[in-house]
Amino acid sequence: MLFISDGKAMTIAMPLPTPEREVACYANRFRRERLKRLLTIVDEIIAERGTCRILDVGGVAGYWQFLEPLWRSRPIHITMVNLVAVPVPDERFSSLTGDARDLSRFEDLSFDLVHSNSVIEHVGLWPDKRKMAQEVRRLAPRYFVQTPNYWFPVEPHLRTPFIHWLPYPWRVPIVMHRACGYYPRAKSYSEAREILDDARLLDAKDLALLFPDAVIERERFAGITKSLIAIR
Repeated sequence: MLFISDGKAMTIAMPLPTPEREVACYANRFRRERLKRLLTIVDEIIAERGTCRILDVGGVAGYWQFLEPLWRSRPIHITMVNLVAVPVPDERFSSLTGDARDLSRFEDLSFDLVHSNSVIEHVGLWPDKRKMAQEVRRLAPRYFVQTPNYWFPVEPHLRTPFIHWLPYPWRVPIVMHRACGYYPRAKSYSEAREILDDARLLDAKDLALLFPDAVIERERFAGITKSLIAIR
């Protein structure tokens, strides 16, 4: 994984995604609708500036490529920042190494829009999340930050119902007993903790505290808020 957990890169060997898995991940209806919502902001920026410079914190080109029919006609340049550089398909993309909590390599308002999809839950403890939020708010006048909702009954990374609501000691034997979602079965107690600590979900109040100048929008499934989006 390219995210950080408690200030370090995850060391668990994650299975490489197959093309079919990538399609299922990036082209599902929630991400399509989310990108359509993002593009309404992009179009406002293009109307004002003629182009749109997007900083994608923790993003990869596959996300944009699988949804390219929705945006390919727009004059957009996407700079992706990850702990390690990721491949780029063409000149519309740039890839840089960086830490979401410290993007001081960029000056204030270096971009038109900051985008981040399912990343902030991975950047460690509350002070780490606050640092990422401060960087997002600093780097562009507009931002679009999505994260899964803590109160949705299925934990989206472990793909297991209710596990994130259980006491921590009860969760450890579950991930040591079997593979859960994107993670292999933990082979040790230490590895189980790495898996469980990789993502710390937020709720709407948390997101509003991190992004006090944002509107918090909700994505719903079966009437329940599945994920949250902070938009400025």
